[in-house]
Amino acid sequence: MKRRIASLIGLSFMASVYAVEPAATAAVQLREVEQTYSIDGVVEATRQATVSAQISGRVKAVMFDVGDHVSKGQVILRIDESEANQAVAGSKAQVAQAQAALANAKLNYERSQQMLEQKFISQAALDKARADYDMAVAQAKASAAGAQQSALAHSYTSVVAPYAGVVSARMVEMGEMVSVGKPLMTGFDPSELRIIANVPQYKLAEIGAKPMAKVEVPELHRWLKVASVSVQPSADVRTHSTQVRVNLSINEKGVYPGMFVRTHFVVGKEQKLLIPVTAVLRRSEVVAVYVVDDKGLPRLRQVRLGEATDKGDVEVLAGLTAGERVATDPIKAGMAVSK
Repeated sequence: MKRRIASLIGLSFMASVYAVEPAATAAVQLREVEQTYSIDGVVEATRQATVSAQISGRVKAVMFDVGDHVSKGQVILRIDESEANQAVAGSKAQVAQAQAALANAKLNYERSQQMLEQKFISQAALDKARADYDMAVAQAKASAAGAQQSALAHSYTSVVAPYAGVVSARMVEMGEMVSVGKPLMTGFDPSELRIIANVPQYKLAEIGAKPMAKVEVPELHRWLKVASVSVQPSADVRTHSTQVRVNLSINEKGVYPGMFVRTHFVVGKEQKLLIPVTAVLRRSEVVAVYVVDDKGLPRLRQVRLGEATDKGDVEVLAGLTAGERVATDPIKAGMAVSK
């Protein structure tokens, strides 16, 4: 008996609370919204590159793996520099030899000039000394260039990131032998992303030369900010479609290359019956809302919905009429009905 009384008191209290705090509602409105043409798109990085080996050798160390963030100029992989060190040492020796030969040729040329003045040698001997000196100068320059090339090849043993980004693929393992041109790692800059959508040619006139677009990520229930849209001046000969690039705002978090999105191109205006997305209750295959009557009592009603907008509303295709009010918190409204 006491339990029943307590239950009745609790129900009375909850009823009084609901009476004092009625469920928040929103009107079902017929509004003019943008008419759109929707097509699937794929996210890709504006800056994406595959770093390849510029020198042959064995992979000595791998500093990063897939998913790691890398700063610009940071070493991401090292190749054994033993062979490169030997090449640098050989180049330095050649430079020293060439410098010594140049110094000797210069002294010989200067002595030959003095001896010609004293009539001890002929003009032909002086010309030969001058030719030897010029040859020594050229050899010294060639040796210096070879040394620089060896030093440059040695720098290739440390593979650095061309820009800051995220590693998306790694093609080598430590200890693996690589040759010139072997792909090592692929990375992309997550701060600059864009959407690639292939629009049929018969739709190009509708979206216009300077189209406006909105990008939706259906799985995340999220809309992305668009920075600019550009239509490429070429078409695919097989599909007769034109590629449209939708550039996203800088540093769009939670979006990565390869993700599926839906691109909505604005093609006009139309009237739609709208309700807030928060008012929709989904249970398995049932889609419904709580319609609140003049007395403030919510009643569950099944509806059929269309596309959501980027303003937090969703189109109602059937089940509601303009002017009716729906509970914006269906969970709270359902609890009130059950009590």
